[in-house]
Amino acid sequence: MYCVKCGVELADSEKKCPLCGTVVFHPDLGTNDGPGPYPPKIGPEEKFSPSGILFVISVLMLLGALITLICDIELNRRVIWSGYSVFGLILFYVVFVLPFWFKKPNPIIFVPVDFACVILFLLYVDLKLGGRWFLSFAFPVTGGAGLIVTAAVTLARTLGRGRLFITGGTLIVTGAFCLLAEFLADITFIGAVNFNWCFYPLTALCLMGSAILVIALVPPLRESLRKKLFI
Repeated sequence: MYCVKCGVELADSEKKCPLCGTVVFHPDLGTNDGPGPYPPKIGPEEKFSPSGILFVISVLMLLGALITLICDIELNRRVIWSGYSVFGLILFYVVFVLPFWFKKPNPIIFVPVDFACVILFLLYVDLKLGGRWFLSFAFPVTGGAGLIVTAAVTLARTLGRGRLFITGGTLIVTGAFCLLAEFLADITFIGAVNFNWCFYPLTALCLMGSAILVIALVPPLRESLRKKLFI
């Protein structure tokens, strides 16, 4: 006997399909009162808790950072290269591990925190290498990117609607941001403004953003996109 809805094979004693819950019906066979083919659930259902895995990952990363520092100090009598590893582990932990400690991590909080950690890491690299490029390039570029992403995430989370407008506007603003990024790079590393590559992403992102805004403004196009892509 088979389920009339999903087609799964059923035992004669089954009164409901165990897969989809459809009531069993067969015009020629009646249902028996015998035991079902599957054993009943015994005890409470176990729920997976990621806390143990997160604790193990945290301990392993802490041990890795300590071992790196100890090796560097033992070999060089001071911190030379271990700082990069330690800051890299901290950055990885904040971005990829820390949000999982929360049941519902809020991206409006974690996105700026992630970019702040990236800025601190770049500051350490600049101070360590004496590059003098942090204030003129790394900080404004990373901070500007963080503001754009944070604004887009905040609007998407708070408004709920108008995601096509948010996406289109974000793409256009990102394209314009490429002009600022190359300008700062030229001033910092070359000493003269010489726009070369920024017009390519600017053109592509503005075209894509404008197309999305047109779709958002035209109801038939928006409805067709929603039906095809479920957005």
